[in-house]
Amino acid sequence: MLAIIRTGGKQYIVKKGEKVKIEKIEKEEGKDIDFTDVLLRQKEKTIEIGTPTIAGAKVTATVIEQGREKKVIVFKYKPKKRSKKKKGHRQPFTKIEIKEIK
Repeated sequence: MLAIIRTGGKQYIVKKGEKVKIEKIEKEEGKDIDFTDVLLRQKEKTIEIGTPTIAGAKVTATVIEQGREKKVIVFKYKPKKRSKKKKGHRQPFTKIEIKEIK
C-alpha cells in the first residue's frame, strides 16, 4: 500500500513501515500523528486520486525523532566590490514512522 501525503507545504510518498523526514511538527517523541491531506492512495493495483484530497483517507504515523539537519553554508560574494557574506542554516525536521494507511 502506498500513499502521497501533504504536510509543511511539501508532498511525500509513504509506505507502511517506512521512516520519513518531514518538515518540523510540534509533537513529542513517541506520540501519534494523523495526516488527513492524502492526495493519492494505491491499494494493490487500484489507484485512488483525490480532488484535491481523498475524503475519509488517513495516514497514521509515530514521531521517532525531532532534530536539525547538517549545516548548509550560504555564501554571497560580489566581485570588485569587496563585499561578501557568509551565513549558516540548520533546517529543523521531524522523523516519523508510518504505521498504517486507511
